[in-house]
Amino acid sequence: MTDPASPPIWPPARARVAWMFFDWAAQPFFTLVTTFVFAPFFAAALAPDAVTGQELWGYATGAAGLVIALTSPVLGSISDAAGPRKPWIAAFGAMLALGCAALWFAVPGAPHAVAIALTAFVVATIGAEFATVFNNAMMPRLAPPEALGRLSGRGWAMGYAGGLLSLVVVLGFMAASPDTGKTVLGFDPLFGLDPAAREGDRASGPFSALWFIVFVLPMFLLVPDVPKPERPLGEAARQGLRELAATIRGLSGMRDLARFLLSNMIVADGLAALFAFAGIYGAGVFGWGAVEIGIFGILLTITGTIGAIAGGRLDDAFGPRFVIIGSLAVLIAAALGIVGTDRSTALFVWPSAAPGAGGLYATLSERVYVGLGLLIGIVAGPMQAAARTLLVRLAPPERVGQCFGLFALSGKATSFVGPTLVALATGLFDSQRAGLAVLILFFAAGIVLMLGIREPRRG
Repeated sequence: MTDPASPPIWPPARARVAWMFFDWAAQPFFTLVTTFVFAPFFAAALAPDAVTGQELWGYATGAAGLVIALTSPVLGSISDAAGPRKPWIAAFGAMLALGCAALWFAVPGAPHAVAIALTAFVVATIGAEFATVFNNAMMPRLAPPEALGRLSGRGWAMGYAGGLLSLVVVLGFMAASPDTGKTVLGFDPLFGLDPAAREGDRASGPFSALWFIVFVLPMFLLVPDVPKPERPLGEAARQGLRELAATIRGLSGMRDLARFLLSNMIVADGLAALFAFAGIYGAGVFGWGAVEIGIFGILLTITGTIGAIAGGRLDDAFGPRFVIIGSLAVLIAAALGIVGTDRSTALFVWPSAAPGAGGLYATLSERVYVGLGLLIGIVAGPMQAAARTLLVRLAPPERVGQCFGLFALSGKATSFVGPTLVALATGLFDSQRAGLAVLILFFAAGIVLMLGIREPRRG
């Protein structure tokens, strides 16, 4: 028998590395499809114009968020009661892969191309977010509490590194400019991809699907799963739902957890919208093409990788709450700077020449926007990694799956509000700047709520 007083036996290092490979596997969807390749392609080549493209993309992101908000805590609670997480990851990973693969069929000028793109994007987003819920729920069984910050931060860093490599591959060798026929690195696109039909941009979807299928395998093969309980799935599901109801009712007695979930709900909404429209904003306001957006994405991903590694160390040294509050302060400043930067003005006051000939990021406004984007990249990873660490510290150990379901709920419960408000403001004022201005309020509210949370002691 095992002595209950004996310290827990943690799995070997290879299991933790394999768990981090999930972030590496899933990140290209967010990097290539959601932000830097397919989203700008959608706004520039599928939608009638950039403003309408930002508006439609916002509504699609909101629709996916609504589905996730309504179902993620229920699935998390069922998973807690039913045991293993990997079957859920496999099922939703399949949704991610199928949705990404379907993006290939969004051919410019083809009937229903916009509908195909938006539907496939919604399906892939739901799959990616749900698979992440169950992968996150495996984290507390992999490392002691004092090492969770580094584990989470390194996972995010691996994700950013995977996104960076995938972005270099797609932009350097596959997605070519329709004007020059060359990729960012000056090559003809691989596999005979036709630049005029934007096949390289559309291939970012199938490429993300294949990448996920290949690189998620280490997690399935090497990470120990929760054992299956000796009871039917139906009974486990009913128990999970009863415990979910009890957890929600009990939030009134868990002030810090409830406050954290509310803060995360607001902040995640604003951050998701900010990333979703980063490439679209560059394409619409500055007229950036694949080269400018691609290099911007590569630079942002590099800073994100560095930030996630450094943030994990700060998390273990000072606590996740400290990392989240500091990151939010930076996000507020950066978002305010973006709102004050357009084709003719940088940071509200400095005049700038209109973008055009003169080289890469030749104008002051473009350079300021790139700098602000890098600032966002360097704090976004640490903040998101610290959020899941803080959740582990605040959640009752026996209900961590439920709480990660609620965590996903808090991250998605109003995720349709942020993109929808961006879409409404963009359409109402016919301005992409006006659309992004609403996000400042999200980060400000998040920091106020975080200041009132008491972080539990470690050990």
